[in-house]
Amino acid sequence: MKLNRILYLLILCLFFNGNFSISLAQAKQSRSFELKNNVFWLDNSPFQIISGEIHPARIPVEYWEHRIQMVKAMGCNTIACYIMWNYHENVPGTFDFKTGNKDIEKFIRLVQKAGMYLLFRPGPYVCGEWDFGGLPAYLLSIPDIKIRCMDARYTAAVERYVSEIAPFVRKYEIGNGGPILMLQLENEYGSYGNDRTYMKWLHDLWRKKGITVPFYTSDGPTLHMLEAGTLPGVAVGLDPAASQTEFDQALKVRPDASVFCSELYPGWLTHWREKWRRTDTGKVASKVDWLLGNGKSFSYYVIHGGTNFGFWAGANSSSPDSYRPDVTSYDYDAPINEIGQPTSKYMALRKVAQKYSKEKLPSLPEPLPTLCFPATNTVRFSSIWDNLPDPKHMVQPLPMEMMNQYEGFVLYRTKLVGHKSGKLFIDGLHDYATVFLNGNYVGTIDRSLGQKSVALPVSNVEYPILDILVEGMGRVNFGANMLDRKGITSYVSLNGMTLMNWEVFNLNMSSDYVANLKQGETVRPGMFFKTDLVLDKTGDCYIDMRNFTKGVLYVNGHNLGRFWNVGPQYRLFCPGVWLKKGANEVVVFDMHQLEPGTIEGIDRLEE
Repeated sequence: MKLNRILYLLILCLFFNGNFSISLAQAKQSRSFELKNNVFWLDNSPFQIISGEIHPARIPVEYWEHRIQMVKAMGCNTIACYIMWNYHENVPGTFDFKTGNKDIEKFIRLVQKAGMYLLFRPGPYVCGEWDFGGLPAYLLSIPDIKIRCMDARYTAAVERYVSEIAPFVRKYEIGNGGPILMLQLENEYGSYGNDRTYMKWLHDLWRKKGITVPFYTSDGPTLHMLEAGTLPGVAVGLDPAASQTEFDQALKVRPDASVFCSELYPGWLTHWREKWRRTDTGKVASKVDWLLGNGKSFSYYVIHGGTNFGFWAGANSSSPDSYRPDVTSYDYDAPINEIGQPTSKYMALRKVAQKYSKEKLPSLPEPLPTLCFPATNTVRFSSIWDNLPDPKHMVQPLPMEMMNQYEGFVLYRTKLVGHKSGKLFIDGLHDYATVFLNGNYVGTIDRSLGQKSVALPVSNVEYPILDILVEGMGRVNFGANMLDRKGITSYVSLNGMTLMNWEVFNLNMSSDYVANLKQGETVRPGMFFKTDLVLDKTGDCYIDMRNFTKGVLYVNGHNLGRFWNVGPQYRLFCPGVWLKKGANEVVVFDMHQLEPGTIEGIDRLEE
């Protein structure tokens, strides 16, 4: 009885004690974020969003908190993040929102722990220089699929995805005590299409799944893009905007909209064979100064890019015959570089932010350790030819998606009957092939150079064996040419004769495949090289691949991404959390090289 009386008195005290009569949970639930008077309102007061974008899929989960703290120390109060649908549902109906970099709830909680807000960008399409713009490649197994519109096959997949992710969003909305202020609908739709029914359907789908926070769209600050890409009652993001003229463009289309710069570019992306893209710090600082000084909300895209680990780098295509794959690094010339360090650009923009902040900005977090290691020899271990799976048999080649393969390589093999030499033509090669006749290397066909053919020499074999090893590089992530299947997407001919009856070997080059390689004796382009890298400490580093040609690098089972000696990237980022003291297994797959090269650990991306 005595205990009950104490509890009763405690309840009375809480009830009569003014603001303390509301529990902490209730107080959190009373928070609000609204769109009105062309600006944003947080808890009934005008709020200027100062955001920096980072992507959980591009940063090891162990570094998420460090990167969030780096963003905060640059003067931001908000994080923006793309969620890549295909990263969480690569196989139809199989979702992963829990393991490693896919633990979205953990990321959201870390944003909230830092006292920051969140702009949630779940797509379904995101662009982001990410494979297929974040759409799952399994959609491409449907021959006549249409995307980002009211194609019933596409919308059914979108609804399945939204149904899975909506509970996370709902749980962490600002009104439920979480950090999520707004959710973006689609992405830059006005640069792609004009299916207004689709955009309205997507808006209503999220509402149907219980999402209550405001929505926003992101489009270029031009009238035709804004007309096609925006919706009534939805905030308008501009990609980019740093002048009153650009903001006024949005108001011409949506006079009552809350408008902000949803992507302010402090850097830019880079493709293979290009020079590293560099953005002038002074020009960026001037734009930030205008935005902060005029009370405009904005988001840096990106404040820290991270890495396109594995096969996730995308590509661009301005016409059906053009193809420009992205490099593995997503350094982006961003204020926080790929390895997580502040750049001179970071310090300059932090200075601008401090100018407008009423409080002293937080200190930078402690830097993470880096390491270098000397040139280390590899040894020849095996080849792809010694590790072929069972083949599929088909009359004509199929793209990999039609065979339920979504990344890696495909080997196409046929016996030549009729023509035995001459002009080998591949219609729809996506994207890079090495060609062999009777096991002998003949040449390369490279889509990014517009190549489609190679000359087959005369051989003395009655029925020569033709092998075409195709690497699928990044799927196009922006524009009209996004239906970008991989492998051989049409037909192969020799002197105009269509080649029939193929064996096809699917090589997804997964970490499991590499872990189970059998040692072999075949010496032919398509080799695996190995070394045990012995370390007495761990730390972040770049592994220099200048002594190799073109392929993929694995460290302790982690796929660090593609390397290619055409540049500009010659070093691949290896997070220290993927290394260990003692022996570290390094596996190199190279499409061309026969002799083992060396690797070296460097503490920076460039010389």
